[in-house]
Amino acid sequence: MSAKYKQPEVTPEMVEAHGLTKDEHEKIKQTLGREMTYTELGIYSVMWSEHCSYKNSIALLKTLPREGKNLLAKAGEENAGAVDIGDGMAVVFKIESHNHPSAVEPYQGAATGVGGILRDIFTMGARPIAALNSLRFGSPDNPRVRYLVDGVVRGIGDYGNSFGVPTVAGEVYFDEAYTGNPLVNAMAVGIVKSDGIASAVAKGEGNPLMIVGSKTGRDGIHGATFASEELTEESEAKRPSVQIGDPFMEKLLLEATLEIIEKDLIVGIQDMGAAGITCSCSEMSAKGECGVLVDIEKVPVRETGMTPYEILLSESQERMLVCVKKGCEDAVTEVFDKWGLDSTIIGHVTNDKLMTVRYHGEIVAQIPSASLVLGGDAPVYHRETKRPAYLDEYAELDIDALPIDRDWSADLLKLLSSPNICHKGWVYEQYDSTVRTNTAVGPGSDAAVLRLRKTSKALAMSTDCNGRYCYLNPRRGAQSAVAEAARNIVCSGGQPLAVTNCLNFGNPYKPEIYYGFAEAVAGMGEACVVFDTPVTGGNVSFYNEDPERAVFPTPTIGMVGLIADVKHITTQWFKQDGDVVFLLGNNSSAIGASEYLHTVHGMTRGEVPPLDLKFEKHLQDGLLAAIMRGWIRSAHDCADGGLAVALAECCVSNREQQTGAVLTLKDDLRPDELLFGETQSRVVISCARESASSVQEFFDKLKLPCTQIGTVGGDRLVINDLVDLPLERMDAAFFDAMPAFMEKVG
Repeated sequence: MSAKYKQPEVTPEMVEAHGLTKDEHEKIKQTLGREMTYTELGIYSVMWSEHCSYKNSIALLKTLPREGKNLLAKAGEENAGAVDIGDGMAVVFKIESHNHPSAVEPYQGAATGVGGILRDIFTMGARPIAALNSLRFGSPDNPRVRYLVDGVVRGIGDYGNSFGVPTVAGEVYFDEAYTGNPLVNAMAVGIVKSDGIASAVAKGEGNPLMIVGSKTGRDGIHGATFASEELTEESEAKRPSVQIGDPFMEKLLLEATLEIIEKDLIVGIQDMGAAGITCSCSEMSAKGECGVLVDIEKVPVRETGMTPYEILLSESQERMLVCVKKGCEDAVTEVFDKWGLDSTIIGHVTNDKLMTVRYHGEIVAQIPSASLVLGGDAPVYHRETKRPAYLDEYAELDIDALPIDRDWSADLLKLLSSPNICHKGWVYEQYDSTVRTNTAVGPGSDAAVLRLRKTSKALAMSTDCNGRYCYLNPRRGAQSAVAEAARNIVCSGGQPLAVTNCLNFGNPYKPEIYYGFAEAVAGMGEACVVFDTPVTGGNVSFYNEDPERAVFPTPTIGMVGLIADVKHITTQWFKQDGDVVFLLGNNSSAIGASEYLHTVHGMTRGEVPPLDLKFEKHLQDGLLAAIMRGWIRSAHDCADGGLAVALAECCVSNREQQTGAVLTLKDDLRPDELLFGETQSRVVISCARESASSVQEFFDKLKLPCTQIGTVGGDRLVINDLVDLPLERMDAAFFDAMPAFMEKVG
């Protein structure tokens, strides 16, 4: 390099420090025909990181079902998945993780996770209509955990509220397994004209490349590689790898982006997320089978003395790379000027298939674009698997050692006030769930529901995963996550459409960890085939470990469903005195892996409840048909805490419409199994008394088990001679628990 800009010589020690192996180093030298420059080392280190290249997961991800008759964008093709929902519209959605940043800087880590997923939606030309999240933390008895919860929730709320998107659904789980490494998974959903989807592509020799939005700073440099390593005590020192978000800037960027797409001024556009300019330049050019030439000194920066390495790797938020149609540069600039945003030409498309970076006329990096990207020449590995010994050990459960001479009402109250079951209003009341006025069902029911304007349709959406199930049986746990997500959609009156996933696991180089990953991917794929919910994309997050443990395998499922008519929208709470309550599905002996065992007996063990996927699909199809006939007034799936918890939630979860119920369960099971076992494929439904015979006959004809178990009414929940609780005690246990433990001092 010339005296004008001298790059450090690349050494083996530098390569190792950047997370590249010796074999990867050799492969890069063979590709380039020479040693890398220091800037190229930075480029390869981020693009070949696990976060960007999926090098340890893509081989398995390709086995997932990714075909569907209504898919407009398949997994990996664009920034997010897209599904045709009729009336000239498509739903665009995706989920991604921001775990490591949130572990060291919870507020900004969570906020920028929301910002990033929203950009993935509107870069496709879709207007975001909803945000969801899936959060996991250690025990709330731990003061640091409470600090993380507070920061993450405020970060999500402040960003989403300021941006102006309703945060409508999600889940919050607590377990010691997530103590040092919380999981913060953010999902967004948008709507676009089915013929108006923008692509993340650069092509057309000579077409200009523009960077639009915010200026570039040093925040987030090596965020992608930071997300591709285990958390240690030194991770706190990597706070610069956590980006800083500006939701008001992002709102302006949304409007400007949608305007240039609507005006047909561009060829393609991509968010600058992980790896920043590097990622968008290499991926867009590789997709277009072309090259790009970038003059890096033209990038607007907000800090002095930034090097090409820093500018290329910065993950500053609220930025896009746009491939503009030649001749439309002034029109694009006019739009961004109107919204008060930077828009600067930094290069153009070439035909040499190279990503070339110049600094004041001097080439500082020149790399074949395809060599950098997933689906190109980035490494693909098949890691070793080994079945963990603990699976067999923890599968054993001596149920006879569990006492049944208990106060079952007290146990139900304990479960209702447990961190995983209690009302999460402390969390979601910090979110604006009604902005834009399309929210028909917000947080607190089985799924959120958003009306689609100018139609009679609505969208149902949910995130689901039971990490404890996946720890004890990763394949069945992943199947159950898909089944529960679909069940929640159906209970809300929707037909499941497709899945996005966020796969949170430990270090993939540990064979026991990779075994869990491989099994979970297999289980997810099996379930998605049965439910006809293709996988549209998502995110893999490895290295979710602290010095003491890995997190539970947590393949979070985000699912979207279509409600054909808003009159079919269904919620989980009982509606009217005198309504008849049915249990759809069968009770069975399934106390293993349950929330009851965890909360009451301090155990994480036992067999994960069996799941018959074909029966589950049959049950869901039958339930949806009954809802569409107008018979069903409420529907609530039985999940964490079992049947007794589901019934209690039906009674009290809607504080404006609480009512009791008297129920008789005739199964010949132990009381703990009957009340708190987590048998799969069960839904509590209610209907008007005059519809009861029609409901019974309908399910009988379908040969689906449907048992009348009681009647809505009164001010108590009574279950056999086992449980007898007034509404006010259940209300207090359910609603007061989270404020109490979050406000704990010390």
